[in-house]
Amino acid sequence: MNPPKVLIADSISQRGVDELSRDNALEVSAKTGLSEADLVKIIPDFSAIIVRSQTKVTGAILNAATRLRVIGRAGVGVDNVDVDTATRRGVIVMNAPGGNTISTAEHAFSLLLCVARKIPAADAMIHGGSWNRKNLEGVELYNKTLGIIGMGRIGSELSRRAIAFGMRVLAFDPYLSASRARSLQVELVEEIDELLAAADFISLHTPLTAETRHILNAARLAKTKRGVRIINCARGGLIDEQALADAISSGHVAGAALDVFETEPLPADSPLRKIPNLVLTPHLGASTAEAQESVGIEIAQSIRAALLEGTIRNAVNMPTLDAKTLALIGPHLRFGEKLGRFLSQLAPRRVDLLNINYSGKVNDVDTTAITRAVLKGFLQSAGGNEVNEVNAPAFAESLGLKITETRLSAPGDYSDMLELSASAEGKDISVGGAFFGITPRIVSINARPVEARPQGVILVLENTDRPGMVGRIGTLLGQHGVNIATMSLSRNQAGGTALTVLNLDSAPGEELLKEIGNSDDIRSAQVIQL
Repeated sequence: MNPPKVLIADSISQRGVDELSRDNALEVSAKTGLSEADLVKIIPDFSAIIVRSQTKVTGAILNAATRLRVIGRAGVGVDNVDVDTATRRGVIVMNAPGGNTISTAEHAFSLLLCVARKIPAADAMIHGGSWNRKNLEGVELYNKTLGIIGMGRIGSELSRRAIAFGMRVLAFDPYLSASRARSLQVELVEEIDELLAAADFISLHTPLTAETRHILNAARLAKTKRGVRIINCARGGLIDEQALADAISSGHVAGAALDVFETEPLPADSPLRKIPNLVLTPHLGASTAEAQESVGIEIAQSIRAALLEGTIRNAVNMPTLDAKTLALIGPHLRFGEKLGRFLSQLAPRRVDLLNINYSGKVNDVDTTAITRAVLKGFLQSAGGNEVNEVNAPAFAESLGLKITETRLSAPGDYSDMLELSASAEGKDISVGGAFFGITPRIVSINARPVEARPQGVILVLENTDRPGMVGRIGTLLGQHGVNIATMSLSRNQAGGTALTVLNLDSAPGEELLKEIGNSDDIRSAQVIQL
């Protein structure tokens, strides 16, 4: 069997290449500078592609990538990857967020010093033959307030450097816990306007989303302290560039330093080029030898883990699954997928709502990956093999299928249980599964207790509860050469409706199913294939 192929479309560090090529488990090809048309031609051969910021992984490339499983971005931002199309195609998109943390934090702090002390202007003046110091008076960082918008890895590293310089640090991040803020020795604010009004310097370190685009617009810039200085080494688009240019020109903003822009390279006619007190660098945040080596190694290790071990690290469209987590929840993933497949064959086709209930010890782990596995199994009858853990949520949304999760901390009859319920055509269909030690079992169908193995062919019958039914069913199957492996019986009351669940050695044919269905005592018969 040939090893998976990996395409390096943008240059990464040699140590990253060596890591990918280690032990020849992957076939690695480095082909940089390719056009979209070139990539469309060759991408069908590859299981993974690694890019930096130059190569764009477009919808056309992804639609041609019949074998592609992973896209690795050697860096943080994935603006050059069509993540939505990748997700629909079931392709994992990974980045390398840790490799350039220190480099970007140091660059942001360098720009902070530059705007505080007007260092670039002073350097340009000396190179230009002048010596006029009166227009180059700066300000100290000591005892000033730095407002950081976004307290992830880079924002946290910047705060440490600012505190070392004697600065007070305010932090705005809706996802930062109070305990984490205390450990970083920063003051957490609830509203961004509070930070804007108090900060002498503002540095942005948040992802670019629909909510954060132009997070500093004209209205918010007007709320800042007069004389504020602004740094952006995160993403272009966080600041309204025209509004910033106007605020600097009016004197309200004393200075700014930008390493990222809404359009890169920065257009020749950009108003930013003509604004004084504005330091511009060409996206240098990760441009250190150490950072480039680190991100190359980090993305190489992530690609190897995904292709060779099935573990997922730093994915932007999938939950992270390291080896330890995978070992813990791996059995639940496989069992969840089977239960989803079982329910999809038991329920009507047009399901409106799928609820996944977790009870017992399974609640101690992040169940996101289990939910995706359930969805994959449930939706494969509709989407075939193109549905996987990556694109299953998007596929469910396209069908109008609503997904809910519920949790019960009390273990009940089982220490671990997963119950799926599908609502369709005014009724609920459910299946529950639990582990007997390390062995998975189907333990309920439509809230009735049963015990069946989640494998092979399963025949589910609803029949009248009367003497001789088990014998009649067994005889009928035997006459058609179908052997029963195991049988489980459940009834609501004596003489009522019984549920019979049989694990079979082979699938019953159409003639046998028709004969079963013609019996007045058989209310329904469904064949489930796992």
